[in-house]
Amino acid sequence: MASIQPLELTADRVAEISENEDTRVFDIENKLLQGIFGCRSPEAVEASVMYARFLSSVGITPENYPVFLRMLEIENHWVIDALIGERDSLTLLSSVQPNRFIVGRILAMMTRWHRGAVYHKNLSVILGVLQSVYGSPRDGYRIYPVTIADVNAVGKHLNKAKGQNDPVNRAILAVLEKFSMLEDSSDPDVEEIAIHATAVRNAFFDDRKRMEDVIPPVLLVMVTEHDEVSPRRYVKTSKSSGSSTGKQHRR
Repeated sequence: MASIQPLELTADRVAEISENEDTRVFDIENKLLQGIFGCRSPEAVEASVMYARFLSSVGITPENYPVFLRMLEIENHWVIDALIGERDSLTLLSSVQPNRFIVGRILAMMTRWHRGAVYHKNLSVILGVLQSVYGSPRDGYRIYPVTIADVNAVGKHLNKAKGQNDPVNRAILAVLEKFSMLEDSSDPDVEEIAIHATAVRNAFFDDRKRMEDVIPPVLLVMVTEHDEVSPRRYVKTSKSSGSSTGKQHRR
């Protein structure tokens, strides 16, 4: 009976197997990390908080800023507090040169988030970036050409009841003012954006006007309560059932 000879692996085959294993491990790690960022359990929130603290201690660099942006998308105030730490939220990303990717990502957040359901520090970080990028409106427009939809995404987060002295309102109004400065552009599309930004500002300041007059009402639906999962030390245990809940209203 012939003996079974061991399979000889070439160097190329060994390298291929190693690369496939590395890819598989990377995919597993990525899925686990996305589960942590999802913050759907107290344990995941705690892991996200620790990750945010580590990232905060490292600081923002031109290499890791996309991870900071990903963390900002997490709608959990414990995580955001850990990420920002003692920094001024308006200047969190000031050390990174603004680019199209950054602006597009943060405007997508503004578009996706419901009015009234966003932690104010999330908004402050984003508004700080927009103030910096559009400090010179035309230069900002060259970095990222905003649209009417983008203006609405920013303007919908205004809270007229809080007035212009509210820090978030004041930051949003400042950004809209920069958009409105594009009004003398020779490009009719840019001119339309500037006119719309001015209309949103005017609706905020004019008591005779409603925000619904300039921003589609569907965007202005207010979410007054937002459920988020708490870290375990904040979880309340039911004495009757022995079960626990990690849900808590943010505001």
